[in-house]
Amino acid sequence: MNKTGAHGFKGWASVISGVICALLVSAMAATTARAALPAEDSEAWSLRKEAGNIRIYTTEQADSSFQAFKAEAVLNVPIEAIMAVMSNPKSCVEWVLNCSESYGVGKNDFTDRYAYSVNDMPWPVTDRDYVLHIRTQGDEASGEIVMKMGATPGKRAENSSRVRVDRSDTLYRFTPKNGKTRMIWLQHTDPNGALPGWLVNSLLVDIPISSMEELERVAGQDRYQGFQLIYDQNGQLTGIKKPTDI
Repeated sequence: MNKTGAHGFKGWASVISGVICALLVSAMAATTARAALPAEDSEAWSLRKEAGNIRIYTTEQADSSFQAFKAEAVLNVPIEAIMAVMSNPKSCVEWVLNCSESYGVGKNDFTDRYAYSVNDMPWPVTDRDYVLHIRTQGDEASGEIVMKMGATPGKRAENSSRVRVDRSDTLYRFTPKNGKTRMIWLQHTDPNGALPGWLVNSLLVDIPISSMEELERVAGQDRYQGFQLIYDQNGQLTGIKKPTDI
């Protein structure tokens, strides 16, 4: 990949953003043991920034020099449109900050799947890549949908031109709210290589702010409208239907 300094400091921030994609919330599995994500209601969260209706919190993470973040916002799009974006294994490049490549890996079941993604880094830093195990659960009665994602580095052969991230955990919680969607995003990523924790931590708020703003914009596009969530007889989410399938 031809790199220039034009990416600036946003490129540094992207190393934490493993996405999404859609996408994509998990067993929190990795080859090395690590602390779980902090609880959503933990008192350890410290408010770092507010941008419009987006609030960003951070906290220290045990056994890591990189902080975890929590982002909260109400997105002006229905939950069905959000999940339509998330179900697209290539949508990471549409909304996650500096995600330059993404696609599904192996079997693509809606509730239990894998995705590969690449974060474009500024020269001279090597691009980071991820293989994420994505698990999705939803309850018809409450309307709430939770996606959990964990790095599984051994799922796909490594690329010599990229650094494989083996410690990344993400949780998305989506709740319908009068035609809009409340989103809570928790994430902690510990990138491999010589990246200073103080620098990444100082830029951590850029990732969810930029990405959530883009997710709202992308989910509002016509091609993500008209989808329908599918539930089984027990009211558990099993998939999503395209408008042409309904």
